[in-house]
Amino acid sequence: MYEFKEQDAFDFAKYIHARTREHNGELSFRLCPYCNPKPSRGNLNTFSINLKTGQFKCLRGSCGVSGNMLTLSRDFDFSLGNEVDEYYRPRRQFRKMKTPKEPIRPKPEAVKYLTERGIPEDVIKRYQITVQTEYPNILVFPFLDAAGRMQFVKYRKTDFDREKDKNKEWCEANCKPILFGMAQCNDKFDRLIITEGQIDSLSVAAAGIENAVSVPTGAKGFTWVPYCWDWINRFAEVIVFGDHEKGRITLLDELSSRLKCTVKHIRKEDYRGCKDANEILQKYGAEQIRECIKNAAVVPLRSVIDLAEVENVDIFKLPKLQTGIRQLDRLLYGGIPFGGVALISGKPGEGKSTLASQVLVNAVYQGHKCFAYSGELPNYLFRSWIDFQIAGWNHITEYQNKWGDRNYKVSDTNRQLIADWYRGKCFLYDNRIVEGDEKESLLAITENVIMQYGVDVILLDNLMTALDLEGGNAFDKYDRQSLFVKKLARIALKYNVLILLVAHKRKNNFTANENDEISGSGDISNLATITIAYEKGKDLHPGQRLLKVSKNRLFGKTETKGFVLDYDEKSKRIYGDGDELGFDYGWDKNNDSWVEWEFETPFT
Repeated sequence: MYEFKEQDAFDFAKYIHARTREHNGELSFRLCPYCNPKPSRGNLNTFSINLKTGQFKCLRGSCGVSGNMLTLSRDFDFSLGNEVDEYYRPRRQFRKMKTPKEPIRPKPEAVKYLTERGIPEDVIKRYQITVQTEYPNILVFPFLDAAGRMQFVKYRKTDFDREKDKNKEWCEANCKPILFGMAQCNDKFDRLIITEGQIDSLSVAAAGIENAVSVPTGAKGFTWVPYCWDWINRFAEVIVFGDHEKGRITLLDELSSRLKCTVKHIRKEDYRGCKDANEILQKYGAEQIRECIKNAAVVPLRSVIDLAEVENVDIFKLPKLQTGIRQLDRLLYGGIPFGGVALISGKPGEGKSTLASQVLVNAVYQGHKCFAYSGELPNYLFRSWIDFQIAGWNHITEYQNKWGDRNYKVSDTNRQLIADWYRGKCFLYDNRIVEGDEKESLLAITENVIMQYGVDVILLDNLMTALDLEGGNAFDKYDRQSLFVKKLARIALKYNVLILLVAHKRKNNFTANENDEISGSGDISNLATITIAYEKGKDLHPGQRLLKVSKNRLFGKTETKGFVLDYDEKSKRIYGDGDELGFDYGWDKNNDSWVEWEFETPFT
């Protein structure tokens, strides 16, 4: 009996090359594989697979398709494993082909064409390659199964003209897709070489190597897998000799993830600048083909690398973001490192968002592109706060409002100059999206702005409101928090970006560990690279705060007692010992007053 596994849904998405995202227990597909509509706002993400049950559906009224993984297996020729395929999936009725009583004798035109490409005549005869009688410019490749029965026939034009001819290769309709060369393999089942093209498998055979086969319909077609599954898994190892294109080897990813036996691949350096096996044969001869097979490397396990191959990095020279708080940057040997999550915590109203936005401003000043999500402030208020911090003391006007209270203002002219300064460098999540509108995962948005806009500093303020965009319910709150921060950490590492995550502290905390004070799952602080607390302290003035660093994964250096920082209400800036409150970011004139801190001895 078939039992649904979550991985089956992900494998199906990979099989059809679909764009997906995981959301609220569902694997959502950007486009429905059944109706496959033209992308528009109204028809995106209508198809999804439930990751608990395996049931799928499309919400488009004109489609409305539904079913389960067995339905997808049948409709898209997707294998769920040989046993499942045999029991549940009805076999297609293929056309029966007449198997010649005697081996096919190659015609001279076939011999001439293939020998000119380095294929010896004895190999041509063994694989029974010929040409059409009426069209001697069309090669005929017979596909015989392990029992020698004809199952599939493929054709190839030897004088293909891209401008005149419609197709270079084609095959007989309604034939059973199998591997080319199965009948020519021995029954020792020790090693199988799989190539993309038929001439490539002939090239491997030309080097005196047994058990050379090729796929029937190129690198993207895997309809043959269910029909060759048992046979191919009898081999102890499979060597993938795909085409080397754009730094990748075709067939490798698919076959290494599907086959149960040991999978090896030709090393990229052994291609020696060639595209495929036949080009290697023609350029370097049979010896290089044998060398390729000899040096074939085992496909490494996913997420496992050789420790000796890990890059040797000087952690003190890693790129960092200067925060503008001199004492903090000194403690972190130059700033917050990229490639991780920096957690900024504090109680509501104590200024953690102000600190985070000030770090963001300094990031823009240092030439970084930034993205911000503010779950508590409307767009205009977030911009206003940022504008004040950028404007600085000298560009803010003090006035008295009609109620007699003191207020501050940045002129419209200066706000425009400031906007021109950060235009195209700082992006903001549009929180005008209301319930009922299509909401996209904040994780997906974050990854998209990194790729599309070149963003490398991200501010998410705050964790709890960010989770609202990810869906879920209150009962799995801690699991959702943990998963969200894990995915953030992966994104930061994958793209080498810095993610500033603002989180609340617990209302009541009685532990001595500062890292346990974060509200929610314990994984939040565990997954962070840097943990910064910004909070009130005893015997401090109302405008003063303590900045503590309770975790510093990169260097181990912390400050749990805290630096005393002041807050300037006029400019909304936070500053400490040695910091310049009136620092000018240069938006109003062409000057550069930023000072890059250099520390002569990192350990002093």
